Amino acid sequence: MAQLVQALVLGILIGGVYALMASGLTLIFGVMRIINIAQGAFLILVATVTWWLWRETGIDPIIASVITTPMMFAFGWVLYRTVVSRIRGQSASMSVLLTFGIALVIEGILNVASGNKFRSATPSYFEQSFTVGSIHLPKPQVYGFLAAVVVLAGLYLVLTRTWTGRAIRAVSQNPSAAALVGVSATGTAALAFALGTASAGVGGSILSVLYPFFPASHYDWISRLLGIVVLGGMGSLPGAMVGALVLGLAETLTATYGSLRWSTLVFYLVIMVVLLVRPQGLFGARLREDGVTA
Repeated sequence: MAQLVQALVLGILIGGVYALMASGLTLIFGVMRIINIAQGAFLILVATVTWWLWRETGIDPIIASVITTPMMFAFGWVLYRTVVSRIRGQSASMSVLLTFGIALVIEGILNVASGNKFRSATPSYFEQSFTVGSIHLPKPQVYGFLAAVVVLAGLYLVLTRTWTGRAIRAVSQNPSAAALVGVSATGTAALAFALGTASAGVGGSILSVLYPFFPASHYDWISRLLGIVVLGGMGSLPGAMVGALVLGLAETLTATYGSLRWSTLVFYLVIMVVLLVRPQGLFGARLREDGVTA
């Protein structure tokens, strides 16, 4: 029983981090219908910057997110204004091609700047755990989960309690009606893309501690994130959270009672089963209705 509880707790901790990583991807798609294949590369870029800051200054990798988050927000804003905005209104395939190209550019720059080798930030608490009864909670996973919860809560408050958030939701639901009441679709889209990119600022810093990475790791991460948002429903933030928890639990339960190398396969099998029953994903009904309304 203790082994099961341990696996469930670890799955929730990892799932919370995955939810943060996937939130930016699903937010960008929900507002602009852009499939941002570069989101995985953004995570690896931030992980590399975080690793460098930790090595050179000794700053805690997760705390370094206070530096990387505004950095990625500004990067996302500029990237949208200069590049991504040119394909707004085009087919989804155009966004896939463009953002995949951006991901390749980032990978190439990282290869030249830092070399094609695995890295991982290992702060002083890297191998330490909290103990609650017979349950051991690794400190990196706990700290990463708490940081993810804080950011997701902040994102939720922005989207539901501020005028900016209402503008983002209005554009995602009905761009034409939003324009009639004075909401700029272009400015709102730039802000949404910047927010989605900024989420990689925290996610990448957490990734640098929890997982070894190298420039080409973004392929693995974007496949995970796409799996999460497809399972939850493209454009649905609650769906991304549920999909992330499913992935986290699939990984830990499979690793506990089977082998870690089968965990990803189990997750994609879950996706296949769910999509056979609900092609739109677990929370995809709202997105489908929005598409009709728009």
